[in-house]
Amino acid sequence: MQCPACAERIPADTKFCPHCQVDVLDATPKGESNGHLSEGRNVAKTATIGIGVVLAVCLTGLIACGGVLFAVLLPTVRQAHEAARRAQCYNNLRQIGSALRSYHTTYGSFPPAVTYDSDGKPLHSWRVLILPFLNESALYDQFTLGEPWDSANNLRLQALMPHVFGCPSSSNPGTGMTHYLAISGNGTAFPNAKSVSIDEITDGLATTLLIGESGSASIPWTQPVDIDASNGLTFGSTGLGSRHTLGAYALMSDVTVKFISQNLNANTLNALSTIDGNEPVFDF
Repeated sequence: MQCPACAERIPADTKFCPHCQVDVLDATPKGESNGHLSEGRNVAKTATIGIGVVLAVCLTGLIACGGVLFAVLLPTVRQAHEAARRAQCYNNLRQIGSALRSYHTTYGSFPPAVTYDSDGKPLHSWRVLILPFLNESALYDQFTLGEPWDSANNLRLQALMPHVFGCPSSSNPGTGMTHYLAISGNGTAFPNAKSVSIDEITDGLATTLLIGESGSASIPWTQPVDIDASNGLTFGSTGLGSRHTLGAYALMSDVTVKFISQNLNANTLNALSTIDGNEPVFDF
């Protein structure tokens, strides 16, 4: 007979194989155990590969879902950021309006758009003149008011611009540049060197513009430059404009803040710029 374990020939009725010492009656035939072991290894290997494939598929799905989720949420995040910037811009103009009203209470009129020296040379902007009413008296005291805005002493103060003069949606906020300009010129609340009182605004405080966001490139906040509406007010590079969509914020003479649509009727926009033109003003 043959030993079922080592396959050597052994005498019949032998209990223990003289070659491998295995109990002949209990031994597993040669190759069967190795077959089971090989089969087990194959099953384990297959299972491992399967788990890897499942994990890879899951990971790919998560990445894909994350990309889709990011694409879906990105516009919402951008809208939320812009809403926050618009709210800050609105509040900036509210603070500027409060300062202008306090200036009026103190001096009996709004400040002139620009001050001049005895030779007619422009010196300072209304933005500098209202600094004490923005809790910026220490900054105001550093200006040499008898020198122009761009003198060596005054020019260095450009970097100290109060945050209320910087629109957060501007392309270069915080660099001493502003988009908040007065609506100036003949017939407006800021007729250059002349100061205007509330009593002179007969068109109505709620329908007369004081300050607006400019559609032009930003200017140094101390520079006496504003929006000239002498020949009419428009939207665009020489008029109102902003980095917000569909319009710009503006401060009215009653120190409320309005969002002016860029599609506002031209006649209505011009009417808002004058203080005593008696033009009809419809909803805006």
